[in-house]
Amino acid sequence: MNNFLNKNFLKALFVSQNRHHRFGVLGHTIAVTYHTLKARDFKFFIPALLHDIGKMGVAYQDEKDIREGLGELSFTNHEELGYQIVKDWTFITDYHKLIIRHHYLIRGMAKARKKGQMPKYRRLKRIWDGLDDEMKQDLADFLRYDDAGK
Repeated sequence: MNNFLNKNFLKALFVSQNRHHRFGVLGHTIAVTYHTLKARDFKFFIPALLHDIGKMGVAYQDEKDIREGLGELSFTNHEELGYQIVKDWTFITDYHKLIIRHHYLIRGMAKARKKGQMPKYRRLKRIWDGLDDEMKQDLADFLRYDDAGK
């Protein structure tokens, strides 16, 4: 069976992702897009539609969640896979590609720091420090729409 048409793919797309999302990826994407349009923040329209495009390729259940019978799915590195998918699409701007690639950066840094994963935190912080102030603000703004769509 095709890697994309497996149980985790279909569950994540249509049913649920994890305790942090009330919708599957498709519903979440629609909700994020709705919130960006409602705010008339049109520069985020393309990233809203595509920011989680990589989730389908990395969806998995870890052993603990399987043992405990939880419906939790994880999506480690989904933003990088999403970027790899769209990076050669000429109809998407480099700006939009960066939002897709780094939309999880703020949360990833906070999570790594909280868990004491200092090498990961430092790696993500170097990426953050390499971004200009406008991109940092845009990532913070987009994170609000992403959260509103959960």
